Amino acid sequence: MKTLIFGAGNLLLSDEGFGVHLVRYLEERYTFPAEVELYDGGTMGILATHKFEEAERVFIIDVVEGDGAPGDICRYDKEEIMLNCLPVKLSPHQIGLQEVLLISEMRGHAPQQLTLLGVIAESLEPGTELSWLLKKRLDVVAGMLLEELRESGIDYYAKAA
Repeated sequence: MKTLIFGAGNLLLSDEGFGVHLVRYLEERYTFPAEVELYDGGTMGILATHKFEEAERVFIIDVVEGDGAPGDICRYDKEEIMLNCLPVKLSPHQIGLQEVLLISEMRGHAPQQLTLLGVIAESLEPGTELSWLLKKRLDVVAGMLLEELRESGIDYYAKAA
């Protein structure tokens, strides 16, 4: 089963770039099998629809807005996303995830499984670094993702330090 780990975000707006920072974090620390693709989706939005259509399982990592405190981690599955259970759309730089999935569904190529791991941002001010709080969340979100991969039978390996 092809698995896509899709990091979304704008690296010029501090915490908004969390998804891209997480993909880089994983690339630096782990080796994944060929059926796992780490992808820097940046601010592509609808232009990344083809990446979703190439995979059976997709993990999206992004910041979200909603109830909770900065640094809170939210997890949503495909059914919750399609039923519009997200508190609001994803980051302001892109169209809603529901629209991207609807396009894929209409084309007959939507991923079977989709999970959004979102973190509530502390800062969206201009800057290329994550806030201290979200830097600490990289390890936590990576751990959640790695656990889900392991539970689904995907082996990965830590790179030598």
